[in-house]
Parts: sequence; C-alpha cells; structure tokens
Amino acid sequence: MPLNDATEDRLYRDPDLAQFYDLENDWAADQDFCARMAQDAASVLDLGCGTGRFAAAMAEGRRVFGTDPAAAMLAIAKSRPGGDGVTWVQSDAQSLRLGERFDLVVLTGHAFQVFLTEDDQRAVLTTIAEHLAPDGHFVFDSRNPAAEEWREWVPEESERDFEHPDFGKVEAWNDARQDPASGIVAYETHYRIVATGQVFSAASEIRFTPQDVLASMMNEVGLKVDEWLGDWNGAACTPTAPEIIPIGRLR
Repeated sequence: MPLNDATEDRLYRDPDLAQFYDLENDWAADQDFCARMAQDAASVLDLGCGTGRFAAAMAEGRRVFGTDPAAAMLAIAKSRPGGDGVTWVQSDAQSLRLGERFDLVVLTGHAFQVFLTEDDQRAVLTTIAEHLAPDGHFVFDSRNPAAEEWREWVPEESERDFEHPDFGKVEAWNDARQDPASGIVAYETHYRIVATGQVFSAASEIRFTPQDVLASMMNEVGLKVDEWLGDWNGAACTPTAPEIIPIGRLR
C-alpha cells in the first residue's frame, strides 16, 4: 500500500528515526527565505512543521501554529526552545481546518512531495487556500522532476556521517528508484551506529510533480502564483532548476 503522509512513514513517526532528523537537517536557505517573508506577518501557519525549528524561531511577537501528522516529530518540536510559544496541532495537511486565517502559510522541506496523488496534493493546496488571510501569502517547495535528483540517492553517492550526542559517530546512506509512469520515487534511508553496528532503516515514497501540473491544481483551488523560484537563493524557475517554489496568494 502506498504511503500517503508522514503518519505511515517510519522516518518521521518512529522516535528511533525522528531523533536523527535535526542532526541531518540544520537551519537552511529555505528557512532564511521564509523568515524574511515572515518579518511583516502577524501570524504564521507552518504546515508539515516536522521538529518545529522554523515555527519555534518565528513565535516571538506573532501568532504561530505548527502542524504535523507525526507525533514523534511534534514531541521534539514541543520540547525545543521557543516551542511553548507555538500552538502545535497533530493533523495531516489534507484535512486540517483550524477555522483561522494566517498572513503567511509555509510548507517547506519538500513536505509537499509526500502526498502521492493529485487528489491528495489538491487537498493540501485547498488547505493552504482555506487558511490564507485575504492579503496573506503562501510558499512551498517541490523538487523539479527534470533535475532527476533521485539519481544521487544511491549508496555510493549519498554516504555521509555525523555525530550523535548519545551514540557518537553515525554513518548514513540512501538508495532510490523511480517509477517513470507515476513520478513516484521510493527510497530507503539507513543510519548505522558505528560503535555498536546497529542500523535504523526506513522506506519512504515521494512524488515529483511537474510545474505545469502544480500550476493547474493551484488555479483550481483559488491560489494565484506571483513568482516561481528555482532555488531558495532567488534564482528563476527554469526547466532544469533544482526546485519548483511557488510564492503567491488567494486569487
């Protein structure tokens, strides 16, 4: 059965695996970009907030909600500095309805790609529209299928290591395969504790959606794109750009 959100993916829902997330994903260009967008926002909704680093950092002086379907990720989010200033909600992004609207809605970290069907992706885009204030803005990211980034997700190219505060050195690697018909990439993530040899593994699936399909779905749900970026440094979204990043508002 295909995975359809993070509640079914051990990489996010299993505490043994969630503990590695922040060690591999530090504050990055996407969060810098979104933080600049949030400067004039009195309210922020972070969909698919994961371990809550961005939401917690935005909490001072504004109303911030962080939502995620994975309890293991939210447990980390709630315990981080600044976490007590965020309203945390465990929910999938397709059905979330908070009854509130926000000046900025973000969905980063390629979380949009965990939704494997157009129906699910359209439902997520509807959630964004339902929570945008009349003058609010949204931003999310999805990897450009034309860049074929999954080709780098093989053991010989993805091997890396980092230090865990309790376990010491950890070796990590991925393996991936793509289904050309569906645009879905199935990949595995492996973490090996060097001192003990113990290995933690998870199987995941993500969808690579072309820009024209994204544009059509956003138009259907009442979202207007003001700008398409090809990376978080502000480059244009060209056919070979690594990212597809729409920035927009309600139509």
